[in-house]
Amino acid sequence: MNDSSKVMDLAYEAGAILLENGAEISRVEETMRRIAGHFGVDDESFFVLSNGIMATAKGYARSKFIPIKGTSLDKVVAVNQLSREVANGKCNLEQLEARLKGIRAMRPKPAWEQILASALGSAAFCIIFGGGFDDCLASMVAGTLLWVYMLFVGYRHLSRIAGTLTGALLATVLCGVMYRMGLGTHPSNMIIGAIISLIPGVPFTHGIGDLANEDYIAGITRLLDALLTFLCIALGVAFAFILDAWISGRMQYLENLTAAPETAGMVIQLLAAFVGTVAFAVLFGVPRKNYIDCGICGTVGWLLYLLLVRHTGISVPGVVFFATTLVALTALTQSIVRKCPITVFLICGLFPLVPGAGIFWTTYNLVAEQLPAALHSGILALKVTLAIAFGILFVAELNGRNRIGRLVGKRKKR
Repeated sequence: MNDSSKVMDLAYEAGAILLENGAEISRVEETMRRIAGHFGVDDESFFVLSNGIMATAKGYARSKFIPIKGTSLDKVVAVNQLSREVANGKCNLEQLEARLKGIRAMRPKPAWEQILASALGSAAFCIIFGGGFDDCLASMVAGTLLWVYMLFVGYRHLSRIAGTLTGALLATVLCGVMYRMGLGTHPSNMIIGAIISLIPGVPFTHGIGDLANEDYIAGITRLLDALLTFLCIALGVAFAFILDAWISGRMQYLENLTAAPETAGMVIQLLAAFVGTVAFAVLFGVPRKNYIDCGICGTVGWLLYLLLVRHTGISVPGVVFFATTLVALTALTQSIVRKCPITVFLICGLFPLVPGAGIFWTTYNLVAEQLPAALHSGILALKVTLAIAFGILFVAELNGRNRIGRLVGKRKKR
């Protein structure tokens, strides 16, 4: 194998690792070009889709279907750092090959850490959505058992569609059983907290980013992937309510979300946002050294959300837009300072703003045949989703003009 072919193979391997583990398409292409260009392959051409890479150069052509195996952002960070070292001349071909093999062999976070993160994340998001401490405990139990199921059954033996649907069904049934046993007072808060770990944050965020980069095929594909996961969650919740109605003989009535007084305080809410965001950092495989950064990113967004909701008359979608903008700006600043992909901070930081409650209530109202209420909650969830999208796109436009990078650079020099 000549050097140019080896360079292209290694660039291809770097891109494949990135794409498999949750990197955005623009980063995959940039990394592959950076590696190939540094080692003197200037006639290369890379075309990356959401699940495949095509690469060509003089005397070289390769294409391969690359399934998305999950989200391991620690591998994305490692390949990103490696590509920077290559560009700075600190890594030769042999070292690059060995490092890529090591990155591919990196093990995911241990099962106990993921299960603990799911438990704490479910409890924290139950509080964020207004649940009391008893609801929080029920969500924690359901979130724990849900992730045990997903790790050892859903992800191993079922398709992603079947795993997500049955996982949502299981979490909803568990919350219903605990509510009937007297644990928890607001089943809606309990269920929303329990199923939050199934929300497709990666394809949703990357889909918006791809659209911002004018990669419409990849953007639409990833947003459709996120929509399919949302639909699977909704079906799982719906089947649980239908099953409960069939067993009990009547549809369970749920009251609208109410904020429990004991958890409505600003300190508890911000602590819950921090813990919940860090929990998703664990589930998405973020490097441990970046856990606190992710927690800060989610907390500042939730702080602005609470301040605007409680002290202004701005509509919920408007509030979400401003909070998303702040989260994206914070994530971008952290990525520049830490020399780390923005994905690491943005995906986790957005989770307190994701319309999980809207998805739940739309599903419940449809099953309960309350169509006007279902239409209202569905439209509100759509508006919130669009507000998140526009907030990300707004910051992406600022970043494209490099205003933030110049500002952060000046501060670092000072």
